[in-house]
Amino acid sequence: MDSLTQIVLGASVGEAVAGRKLGNKALLWGAIAGTIPDLDVLLNPWLDTVQQLSFHRAATHSFLFALVISPILGWLLHRLYKNQPATMRDWTLLFFLGFVTHALLDSCTTWGTQLFWPFSNYGVAFYNIFVVDPLYTMPFLALVLLAAFHNRLSPRRRYLNNAALAISSLYLVWSFIAKGAANNVFEQSMAAQGVPYTSYISKPTPMNTVFWSVTAKGEDGFYNGFYSLLDEDKQVKYDFEPQNAALLDPLRGHPKLERLLEITKGYYTVEQDDNGAILINDLRFGKFDGWQESGGGYVFVYKVWKDADGKLWFEEVNNRPKVDQQYLQTYWNRILGRFV
Repeated sequence: MDSLTQIVLGASVGEAVAGRKLGNKALLWGAIAGTIPDLDVLLNPWLDTVQQLSFHRAATHSFLFALVISPILGWLLHRLYKNQPATMRDWTLLFFLGFVTHALLDSCTTWGTQLFWPFSNYGVAFYNIFVVDPLYTMPFLALVLLAAFHNRLSPRRRYLNNAALAISSLYLVWSFIAKGAANNVFEQSMAAQGVPYTSYISKPTPMNTVFWSVTAKGEDGFYNGFYSLLDEDKQVKYDFEPQNAALLDPLRGHPKLERLLEITKGYYTVEQDDNGAILINDLRFGKFDGWQESGGGYVFVYKVWKDADGKLWFEEVNNRPKVDQQYLQTYWNRILGRFV
């Protein structure tokens, strides 16, 4: 999830663990705990594209990291605030739950979180919430901020924080229910249309849990479709795109290429640009504008080419659309099931 959401979640968890003993210090250090896992991006200047993709949401998002680092930080903070009533156990639990809830929330998004690093580099992803969702974050933020203005021993402070955790958790439950409803429509429509698929990934479109996208893996390519829970017509239109995996044959075997393909979990298509470079589309994230009649470009595209010395290079292509008022209005209408 985005940084603000993780800060709010961490602060709320910190309050739940030690708010009565530490007051707003629990909110502050909980927010810090919710931020620490994402500090892995500080290494990006020293990593190439594939290394960045591999390292993000890996070590610092793992259960092992939480188990090892939490007691160390708990001991340090217990020493720093030795005159406070919070015990080393309180501090350790604050960091442990801050790290674990951060990683689990990230696992609800599309990217994939390596919870079991270093024993496995598989990115766990439930695809039930978009990385930025105001309906999850804003009520959460408002309630946590209100709680901060009450005395640490006030029952109202605890009530507000518990309400923040409960409402945000219920929204996640709703996202799984919405995903299940969308999946049911996708499966029925693919069966009705004779779409042959072996597996599929469904995920919410940006900033909502009403409008969903699906990518289904066929024998030689992928079927992409969109459905809003507010659509009257449940016959989803599917566009087929060939995978063109053979374009990668001259490059196969290179460790970084194989790692990139592994990260996509096999959901990728391949194109060749006018200069002969290979473009790999990561289909897990779908297309920005795929819901429009004009189609659109994939969110994450990686350019691969060989230099004169035969070295393989990787570069992410910025394929973001122009988002203006008209775009947002059209998008909002589509979420509501209005085709305009």
